[in-house]
Amino acid sequence: MNVLLAAASSARDRQSSSPAHAWRRYSVLVIEDQAEIAELIKLHLEDLPGDVTIAPSGREGLKQARSGRHDLIVLDVRLPDANGLDICQTLRVEGVAAPIMVVSAKGTDVDRILGLELGADDYLAKPFNVAELVARAKALLRRTQSPPRGEAPPPAPLRISDIVIDPATRQVTVGSRNVDLTAKEFELLHFLASQPGRVFTRQQILKATWRSPYAGYEHNINCHINRLRLKLERNPQAPRYIVTVWGVGYKFAG
Repeated sequence: MNVLLAAASSARDRQSSSPAHAWRRYSVLVIEDQAEIAELIKLHLEDLPGDVTIAPSGREGLKQARSGRHDLIVLDVRLPDANGLDICQTLRVEGVAAPIMVVSAKGTDVDRILGLELGADDYLAKPFNVAELVARAKALLRRTQSPPRGEAPPPAPLRISDIVIDPATRQVTVGSRNVDLTAKEFELLHFLASQPGRVFTRQQILKATWRSPYAGYEHNINCHINRLRLKLERNPQAPRYIVTVWGVGYKFAG
């Protein structure tokens, strides 16, 4: 807790003095049973600006998240009545596409990979730096927001083989089948498919889709690629679309 509180004042000052990135208020759900941490997160995410709702239990958090009205879900793993990763997996199975940032006291690579495999878009270990939490929240939210009036329209749909990727509606179809993707999965797929045949390293993908090449987070790419393959490919073990280039990275083969 001391690390969290020590970062609070300086992080809040930076947020209040920087220009707002949003043109509407975000809706954020924080599923966290520790009131002090929940209020700290709420305090800083309200500066986005955002309307932040706190759910102090897994049951209440699951009920709120199922409404589908949130732009971001911040989810603690250790809740008094549920495992946050089980909630994350349930939401993805039920088709809730809002970005999910998992916050956990377990910060090993194994824990992080498990969280990402179960549907999280980002994974932040406790104790965390509040400024980093806010920066990551902004990065996730930017992927879900429609452009304001006066901005250039989104690019035309990409049509490659039997896949159609529509940035305007954020819908993906494979043949006649609709594919439900999370915000991060869509961002990753669109980035790769926009330059078919080009090989990207994990660091290049991180920089393009996370907007920052987080050191040591190459595992994020592997997990999201695996999830995309499960949703897109007829045989994820022998992928047709998203191909591994051993020793380098990935490419979209089409």
